[in-house]
Amino acid sequence: MIKPSILLTPAIAMMALLPTTSVMASISDGVASYYAERFDGRRTASGARFDMQALTAAHRTLDFGTRVKVTNKANGRSVEVVINDRGPFKRGRVIDLSKAAAREIGMLGAGLAPVSLEIAGTAQAAEPIAQPISVAEAQRVMMDLF
Repeated sequence: MIKPSILLTPAIAMMALLPTTSVMASISDGVASYYAERFDGRRTASGARFDMQALTAAHRTLDFGTRVKVTNKANGRSVEVVINDRGPFKRGRVIDLSKAAAREIGMLGAGLAPVSLEIAGTAQAAEPIAQPISVAEAQRVMMDLF
């Protein structure tokens, strides 16, 4: 007999592909991390391919396409990124930056940095970041995640 929770797992995982409907706060503080080589070329939750040299980021709740100004509180450097993925999935972190964005704010050496986030623009004002994908393509994205 198959447990119902096993059947629900793919459905819950597919929810990561759906954009959220609203932004809760325009400003937040926390710790940023970055992701790079291991994920380069893989599909993000938005369907776009991750490019570690692009100024992109992952956030748990912001709409895909939202532009966010990320400021490193330790050195005052900032960068504007576009949200195209979900994460970070480590407790205490508020945003995962691409390698290029991490380089811009001077956090490559440490890997983590205290940051403040400000909404620079909404998904409605941004250009589309990915083409719609088929169910088969969405399934491939989910397979890449696990």
